[in-house]
Amino acid sequence: MGPHLRHTPRDTPFRVLFLCTGNSARSQIAEALLQRKGRGDFEAGSAGSNPAPHVHPLTLDMLRQHGIDWTGRSPKGMDEVRGQRWDFVITVCDRANESCPTFPGQPVHAHGGMPDPAAVLGSAGEQHRAFQETLIYLSRRLDLFLALPLEKLERAVLEQRVRDIGDALLPDMPSTDSWPERERADQW
Repeated sequence: MGPHLRHTPRDTPFRVLFLCTGNSARSQIAEALLQRKGRGDFEAGSAGSNPAPHVHPLTLDMLRQHGIDWTGRSPKGMDEVRGQRWDFVITVCDRANESCPTFPGQPVHAHGGMPDPAAVLGSAGEQHRAFQETLIYLSRRLDLFLALPLEKLERAVLEQRVRDIGDALLPDMPSTDSWPERERADQW
């Protein structure tokens, strides 16, 4: 692919794939946020290594509260996106990072693992707070990603900057230990 991500002026959007285990919460939220924030410059997708039967209801509620109608979406498996070309593949959980397949075209790969809000037990308020914090955290990471001069950076520098965004723990993001967990995080 050469030293830069693309050699020609951009006439198609950058394609970004978000991967997690169930594709019911984190990756769905990231996809929805990038579709909105990217305003046509980005085409986002998401998938899971072990897709859940449906998008978590709190994912849909949280996105709706932020003006994003995500009804009618369903989790996808990695097999549904594996043969497609992506410019960026971003894993948002450790399990998806470990099982991340190879994609054509050598996309930039970054990992930004974070707790699964769908794994939270406890009161409705605690569950809502977990989804709200996840949305805020992903939104901040995407703001940093969108601020990068993607077409101007050498590929190696771009890869490192995208990885740095994934490695950055924003100050108000709770640790995994602060959220009560379900027996199985991928129930949804």
